Amino acid sequence: MRIVVLAGGIGGARFLRGLQAAAPDADITVIGNTGDDIHLFGLKVCPDLDTVMYTLGGGINEDQGWGRTDESFTVKEELAAYGVGPSWFGLGDRDFATHIVRTQMLGAGYPLSAVTEALCDRWEPGVRLLPMSDDRVETHVAVTDPETGERRVIHFQEYWVRLRASLDAEAVVPVGAEQAKPAPGVLEAIAAADLILFPPSNPVVSVGTILAVPGIREAVAAADAPVVGLSPIVGGAPVRGMADKVLAAVGVEATAAAVALHYGGELLDGWLVDTADADAVAEVEAAGIACRAVPLMMTDLAATAEMARAALALAEASR
Repeated sequence: MRIVVLAGGIGGARFLRGLQAAAPDADITVIGNTGDDIHLFGLKVCPDLDTVMYTLGGGINEDQGWGRTDESFTVKEELAAYGVGPSWFGLGDRDFATHIVRTQMLGAGYPLSAVTEALCDRWEPGVRLLPMSDDRVETHVAVTDPETGERRVIHFQEYWVRLRASLDAEAVVPVGAEQAKPAPGVLEAIAAADLILFPPSNPVVSVGTILAVPGIREAVAAADAPVVGLSPIVGGAPVRGMADKVLAAVGVEATAAAVALHYGGELLDGWLVDTADADAVAEVEAAGIACRAVPLMMTDLAATAEMARAALALAEASR
């Protein structure tokens, strides 16, 4: 079975680990979000790609869900001693090595997709990891400065990490997406897929950003394969992070049903909601999307594998 997964960072990576356990013989291609990418200290940082790579390759900090295990922060401390920022983004010493290699290869003329493949040669994540695009796309968020009352636009990482989404997101803009092209292999993987999955990643700044690259949404909509998503909203709140803030920016309620309708029946064939949101099933199915209520909390690998099996079963029933 050829499975394509559109994935963000922590939620997508952890779901992928369960999917590998549920379908060990599947050929899995991951189309990773690069809208979170940022340039820091002269280095190209790809948080979501690295989180997938580290998680599936056994190098992730399990407690955080991001960054490397057994990490130290000597370089960060030295940079701070020089007064060089930003100090709010926690790059560890081991993590720096990945970004140095990536930046050197990009500087030598290799596209991001080739660089990602080379990095994965070390980590052996067991999936084919493709960036959504080799072109530069960065998600920005419009906010109003509470001190000056002025509206300004900041990088998503500043909004998410430094500000902890403490301000209302007034707009979310994937800068550069309209001019970007899908990375080599992305459209081909979607067209050849037997199943396409939207994991419980952020529907606006993760899966939504991937779909914003011209050609990707159209390819998913036109695919012969069933498309099944898993709700990142449980009981009216995000499972992790602050997805409700960016959902509000695009006029979507933080409910399992509203997120399904946001994707729409032109994309989704099936949608899984948590048992806490069983009352959403009828609303989703009224929109022509098959829906089931199952446990959606990724408490451990076994629970996550059961989620993946439920997605596979719903896909089979939707064919």
